[in-house]
Amino acid sequence: MRSLMNNRPARLERTILAVLATLLLAPSLVGSNRVAACPFCSAVSLTLTEEINTAELAVIAKIAPGQSVPATNSTEAPAQATKTKFEIVEVLKGKEFVKPGDVIDVFYFGQDAQQPEFLITGIDTKMPSWGTPIGLSDRAGKYVRTLLSLPAKGPDRLAFFQDYFEDADPILAADAYDEFARAPYPEVQELKDRMPHAKLLEWIQNAEVTASRKRLYLTMLGVCGSRDDVPVLKKMIESDDRQSKTALDAVVACYLILEGPDGLPLVEDRFLKNKEAEYTDTYAVIMALRFHGQEVTVISKERLVEAMRHMLDRPQLADLVIADLARWEDWQSMPRLVELFKGADEESGWVRVPVVNFLRACPLPEAQTYLAELEKIDPDAVKRANSFLPLPADAKPALVPAASAPAPEAPAPDASAPATAATDSSAPADVSAAPADVPPPADVPAASAAETPTDAASATAAPAAPEEQHATTAATPTSAPLPPADPQKAGNTSGGLASANVAPAAHMAEAAPTNEARWTWAVFLGPIVAAAVLLVLLMLIFRGQRGNATA
Repeated sequence: MRSLMNNRPARLERTILAVLATLLLAPSLVGSNRVAACPFCSAVSLTLTEEINTAELAVIAKIAPGQSVPATNSTEAPAQATKTKFEIVEVLKGKEFVKPGDVIDVFYFGQDAQQPEFLITGIDTKMPSWGTPIGLSDRAGKYVRTLLSLPAKGPDRLAFFQDYFEDADPILAADAYDEFARAPYPEVQELKDRMPHAKLLEWIQNAEVTASRKRLYLTMLGVCGSRDDVPVLKKMIESDDRQSKTALDAVVACYLILEGPDGLPLVEDRFLKNKEAEYTDTYAVIMALRFHGQEVTVISKERLVEAMRHMLDRPQLADLVIADLARWEDWQSMPRLVELFKGADEESGWVRVPVVNFLRACPLPEAQTYLAELEKIDPDAVKRANSFLPLPADAKPALVPAASAPAPEAPAPDASAPATAATDSSAPADVSAAPADVPPPADVPAASAAETPTDAASATAAPAAPEEQHATTAATPTSAPLPPADPQKAGNTSGGLASANVAPAAHMAEAAPTNEARWTWAVFLGPIVAAAVLLVLLMLIFRGQRGNATA
């Protein structure tokens, strides 16, 4: 498998360019409704197609005849790469700049020297800078050539990749997984009748299959499975063996899709009502319920809210669900949340900012009364909430009767409607979900913390396999992330849902244009500054590489 140690200058440049483009486009992506095929995982690296598409040059080459290569083995690379001559066999991209038979100089570490061909991508057509060669077996070479003929998207494209799940060639297996992790969920649903049902069942029970890939297979099983598969999933949920409960979030989500509302009592009793349940297990179940509330309609919102409310009896973890209750307009929980605020102690004090944000999003007049009361108890908590999600000074609360504000259904992944209701003063508050990378509270034992789901971009634990860096990244894909609500909460610096940030969109509906302009600049300025920093870094890399090439 392509390892991080192979990410040498040219590939790093392409990665920085991709990040740069993402940052510059970030404002337009806020509120995107795109749902990943695997809501509980995300891609590990660029797919081979993306590597080709983001490069200016892409060729299949072989080591030039008579060329010596650095001595290495499959597990250890030499300390320094050497310039190695490669002969181009086929040009995939950039035919006007290079042609078969051309010999190119590439910095090469010697890995996969036994492979007959290599995929090499490059940038700068005038003075090509080539990235690290990727060794291709005969099958991999055929695979890469086929990529160019596949549809750009859709189930027909995905059907090709599912044939390479758990392939003996790690490059192909990883690329097939990454393709599915990036695909929209509806496209996977369209693949239902062509999914390898028997193999999916086999893989989710195989201890050697990584947790991240199990999440994908469980998501697919939820599409193509039936009630006959429920006993297998139920056994995994009831097991006390940690290995059997890997990918518990996806297991529970799949189980509830196939079993329906009748499956909720088991989940509630084992993980939500049970105060002895491990943090990682509890959080995984919350992730599964959140998926059901946002992406599927097997279980009603009212029943999901009922299940989520059990977490309010566990004050130390109550903040994990407050944003969900607000998003689903469970205003009946308001008195209970106010009591949590008043009764918060050193172990549950971080619940206060999420409660404040819940009240700020609530359209009922009682919410304003409670806010004034709680501000007298802990003005700092209210101030912190306002610091991260400030209300415009001249904004007025949008008081919407509960009867006229029904809980909205989750939008379709390809919806083109705006993500917020800021232009309609009568619309219910738009409560944005935060990313899924919520670290455990400070009092969680180290053993449990090490197993906490992590985010691909900011993993907090060292996983067993590369894919594990993103165990639960895409679990809340339909909403834009928000900043952390309470910086004093131990371990909560990633802006996760533990912060329970609730965007008071309805309250912002009547903001003056000057305030709207401030919010617009706030949205754009951060990505632009970060992009400028990365651009400087990229220029330094180019300059350094030019110096190496000259030397």
